[in-house]
Amino acid sequence: FISISGSKMRALAAQHATPCPDPIPSDLLAANCIPPKFMVQTGWDIVCDYYSDPEGHYLPWSKAIVDPLMAENTMAIGQFGELSFELTFTESGRTVSPWHDISLRPSGYSVAAEEFNFVVEIPMFQTAKMEVNKELTYNPITQDKNKDGSPRYYTYGTPFFNYGLIPQTWEDPELCHNGACGDNDPLDVMEIGSSPLPMGAVVPVKVLGSLELIDEGETDHKIIAIRTDDPDAYRINDMSSLEYAKPGITEKLIDWLKMYKTSDGKGVNELAQEYPTTKSEAISIIEECHQRWEVLKSGSSSSHGFYLGH
Repeated sequence: FISISGSKMRALAAQHATPCPDPIPSDLLAANCIPPKFMVQTGWDIVCDYYSDPEGHYLPWSKAIVDPLMAENTMAIGQFGELSFELTFTESGRTVSPWHDISLRPSGYSVAAEEFNFVVEIPMFQTAKMEVNKELTYNPITQDKNKDGSPRYYTYGTPFFNYGLIPQTWEDPELCHNGACGDNDPLDVMEIGSSPLPMGAVVPVKVLGSLELIDEGETDHKIIAIRTDDPDAYRINDMSSLEYAKPGITEKLIDWLKMYKTSDGKGVNELAQEYPTTKSEAISIIEECHQRWEVLKSGSSSSHGFYLGH
């Protein structure tokens, strides 16, 4: 019996190992061979090509090669998943900023205190890390990049939530609590509805609570919400009812936020507390960040090089 670990198999594939002679040597790496019939040859050839060229043309499993559904009133240029990609927003035939021109709350007379607009940046199950670009004119959604300039992808798994932002909010880096200051971004949202939403969609959501991520020393609030037209929205109104309707979802959200960078070789993230805030506390966070956005827009705060609209 010969045991071949995953790491040994990868090393053999990187060396384009060939079938061993008989008898099979004890040191497969030194002999650069694999046991006969270890794998069909065509399959082994593919494995060898992949592991001998890890930076080449093969895509890691986490990189989706299918474009997501994109919302009406948006226009895409470039290739999704590459740095050339931009998704711009239009309204009544003119280009608008999803950060500054879309209202904080849905329009109408019966909007509840917990209802806000949500702009979808990353649809559920997509792994390309997309975000509203704060510096570019009209703040299109663009592909985020790693420090080496390559496109950034989530590798911890496929997100089980729709991810995006609340417009007209800003986590002010001059606003600090317990030594952690705002991350200089709009407020993030994790929408835990039942299906993916189109990238660029503007969707009314009910706020349920929030988690406070401390990301490299910066405060990065994650608002937890559900879209108002979700089939489960009638019975989910706060974190307790969310947990009742979707048992284990809170633990999954906490695990994701703490662990999602570990698959890239980074450490475990820190949360300010190991449980979500209440709905009212989350609403207060949104209102405070909206006030800070108003200060940013007024010019009373540094513009930080952002495109702030007209």
